[in-house]
This record gives sequence, C-alpha cells and structure tokens, in this order.
Amino acid sequence: MQHMKRAVGVALLTAGALVVAGCSASGGDSGGGTDAGACEPAGEDVTLTFTSWIPGIEDAVDIWNEANPDIQVEVQTGPSGNAGTYQNFFNQLEAGNAPDLGQIEYDALPNFRVQDGLENLAACEDVVAAGDQFVDWTWGQVTLGTEDEVYGIPQDSGPMALFYRSDLFEQNGIEVPTTWDEYREAAVQIRELGGYITNFSQTDINQFAGFVWQAGGQWFANDGEAWTVELTDETSTKVADYWQDLIENDLVSTYPAWTDEWNNAYNSGEVWTWNSAVWGANSIASGAPDTAGNWRVAQGPQWEAGEAAAGNWGGSSIAVFKGTDHLYEAAKFALWLNTSEEALTSLNETAAIYPATTAGLQLPALQEGVEFYGDQAIYEVFAEAAGEVNPDFVWGPTMTQTYADVSDGFKAAVSGSGTLADALASAQESTIAALEAQSIPVAE
Repeated sequence: MQHMKRAVGVALLTAGALVVAGCSASGGDSGGGTDAGACEPAGEDVTLTFTSWIPGIEDAVDIWNEANPDIQVEVQTGPSGNAGTYQNFFNQLEAGNAPDLGQIEYDALPNFRVQDGLENLAACEDVVAAGDQFVDWTWGQVTLGTEDEVYGIPQDSGPMALFYRSDLFEQNGIEVPTTWDEYREAAVQIRELGGYITNFSQTDINQFAGFVWQAGGQWFANDGEAWTVELTDETSTKVADYWQDLIENDLVSTYPAWTDEWNNAYNSGEVWTWNSAVWGANSIASGAPDTAGNWRVAQGPQWEAGEAAAGNWGGSSIAVFKGTDHLYEAAKFALWLNTSEEALTSLNETAAIYPATTAGLQLPALQEGVEFYGDQAIYEVFAEAAGEVNPDFVWGPTMTQTYADVSDGFKAAVSGSGTLADALASAQESTIAALEAQSIPVAE
C-alpha cells in the first residue's frame, strides 16, 4: 500500500540531550539502555490501546483478542500518518494520554525518537530474540543504527522494482531495460512512438529517496554526537542529474501523482513503466483497470550492468509510546501482529501488507501468480529485491520538512525554474537550519 509523508513534532530536545541513531544511553527514563525490569508481565488483565490506519487491521486484532482474553487490544483507526495521525500522536504525548501502541513509518521513527516519545523495546528479551526473524534492513530501520535500542517492530516494507507494460515493449521491439543507461535509451524510443517511459513525480520525494538509496547514497548519518546532512553528495547529485536530463528532453511525463490524470496516463498506455514499491501492484490494478494482463514486474534498472541493488519506498513499524504502563504486553502483541502467520495472512488479505519477516515473504498468497500481471508470481521479484536493499540507510529527524522543501524545489524544476540538484541544495540548507532551530546538534 502507499505510504505517504510525515508530521512535525512539538516537544524539542535541548542541545545537550540525546542524539538519535548511533548513540547508546542508559537508564529507563532516557529511552535508552536495556533495563529488563521495565518489561515484566502486569500479573492482571490488561487492555491496550492501539492506533493504526491500515485497512482491515481490526480483523487481525480480533484474532488476537479471541486467543488472549487477559490482554485485550482496543484498536482505533484514523488517517495516514502525514494526514493527521502523527500530529495527533505528538499532541497526545505532550498531554500525557498517548495510546500504548501506534503505527509509525520508518522514516518518521527518528522524529519520534528525537522527541523522546518512544519506549525502548530492547528492554524486552523476546523483542531482542526476534531480531533475526526480520529482513535485515527493516530491523536496522527500527534500531536506528544502535546496538542496544529497538524503537518499533517492523511490519511491512516497500522494496522497489520495475512495473512495465510487457505488451507494449514486445509489440514495438524494445528490450526491457536492465540498466539506467538502457532505460534512457528506451525512453527515447518510446517518446518517438508518442508515449513516455514513466512519470516523474514532483511530490513523492520518498520515491526519489529510494532511487538514491538504490544508488548507494545516504542523506543522513549520526555518530552519536551530531547529525550529518548529505542531500548534495555525489550519489544524490548523480541521481538528480539523471532525472533532470529526462525532464529537460521531454522523455518523462510530469503529471501530478495520484490524480485522475496520472491514472489515465497509465490506463491509456501513454506511460509504460513505473519504478515503484511492492504496494504499487495494487495502485496500478486499481488505477489502470483496462490494462489488466499486460503488466509484468522486473528487477529495477541498475547503475552498472550485473549489479543487484534495490531501493525501498515505504514501510511501517508498530511502536510503543513513552509512558505506557504495559510495556511487556504491548511488545508481546506487536511481535505477534508482525511475526505470526495468522496475523500476517490476515494483514495481507485485508490490506495487501508485504511482511517484513523472512518467513512472511513465503506466505502462500505471495507465491501465487497474479492475474492482473499475466499470472506472473510478481512477489518473487520483490522478495529478491527485499534482500538487495542496503540495511544501513538512515532517515533524519525532520523528514516532513525535508520532503516538503525538496518537493517545492522539484515542482519549480519541472516548471523550468532551477534544477533538481538545486532543489536538493536548497533543502540541504533548510534541513540544517531546521535541526539547529530545534537545538539538534549538526556536524560541521
């Protein structure tokens, strides 16, 4: 499913406070450390509150509640994180009435962590023991680069691959590109036929981040002392220049994403490919119904022939909020929700959740051919891509602002004012300013 962008926190850290990703703290109050005494059964019946926006997640919760009368979960659904739920979380944390558990996407976790809003689940032995059940890079997303801290249980992921119109490529004798150089060559051929190889989104900056991720770039780093911001590094600039060239030469369309115009471009055959995440399979099927049976999925184009690297776009975790009285029970439920076959099957059936566990990738439903994709077993491609995602990619603590600023620059570049590289440079400056304004240390 699609995972959108974030909301800004309210409770700010001081300059001397804990820095995220790469630090180690001690003691339960700071959120660091591994105080196992803080993760003990309540010894009485417990009711947990849980907020999520995943469609049909109530079905999985019902399965848990029926089997666990002593630990009941009350689920509350709302809009996606960026559409209001994250801001609600921050407001609730400030007021001291946050739910026990909540859905938080990977790129929003550092924001909550830097606001000291999350419990460290490493205090729970079962959580630590479960780490090897998850795809490596997803576990890295919830540990935030630390060795003794865990701030969420991975739920799903968004490994990226290439959706393409197999019928159009075949009918016109164009090879499906396997490298980015070949992708541009195919773009020229497709444009000569009156179509576009893809649509460049001005607003899906986490898609662009996925391209940078695949190329080996790293926008943020943290050494335990301060944050480094690298939106203008050599790799990011290479990716920006690549797409700038396609835009300037009218080799990609630039329709606003997630609009009727965007859907029609795919449904009519004007646009032939989409470099997207696994959840994009449902987006194409619903937005381009007239093309059923004509799409296939392949490994994403590589920067060098023979390489095997994938980016990621999206993915969520289940976090436990600071102040819960039931850390043990909350962690137990979060683990069950994201590791048990019955829960993963339910989430896949109701919301097409793509599991973050290695066992979940082998669910029977994910081994079958998909009719819309010509009965291709497309999830085998994404399972392979999931293992090709760099586990060390780090998100910054102000991603809402970073995404918004990059998007503003990308919109300007598409209209002919500046370039994508200019947009990254401007967002680099504003991101550093935002960190400093919140007294979050920034490396020189």
